Amino acid sequence: MATVSRTATFNASIFSEPTAQRVTRVGSVVARFGLVFILVVIGGLKFTAPEAVNIQPLVTHSPFFSWMNGAFGIQGTSNIFGVYEIATGLLIAARLFSPRLSALGSAMAIIVFLGTLSFIVTTPGFDIASMTDQFLFKDITLLGASIWALGETLSAAGRNSSRALRADAPGGVS
Repeated sequence: MATVSRTATFNASIFSEPTAQRVTRVGSVVARFGLVFILVVIGGLKFTAPEAVNIQPLVTHSPFFSWMNGAFGIQGTSNIFGVYEIATGLLIAARLFSPRLSALGSAMAIIVFLGTLSFIVTTPGFDIASMTDQFLFKDITLLGASIWALGETLSAAGRNSSRALRADAPGGVS
């Protein structure tokens, strides 16, 4: 009887709503700031010559980005991607004080990861077995995290707007 009771107590505590909410909160922080970290670090690497050379074939064959090498050069194009990725990461991190800015960053991240995933189908000779090409597959998960982050920040921004409207209403709550 005591064993059943301890098991039932364990199950009740581990599968409880408060536990689920704590785990979800930790997961959301890890997902959000994992995106921030990846975008800022990879964005920073875009300012290096080796990274510019590595992305050049992907950019060259992209119907969306191929014009950029001619307009800005290989390093200039890489730098533009770097600025965009770093700004995206910093905007996502702005969730700490502004869900609206973070929503903008999350939408920008969706564009980043859709763009990089497009390289899978636009780069001739893409080889699923190649370690060089496999790095793009992580972007499926990062795209999902970006979509989640956008939804979460839109929800938070909506809650903040509703509170502001209620506070501004006559007799509203402040």
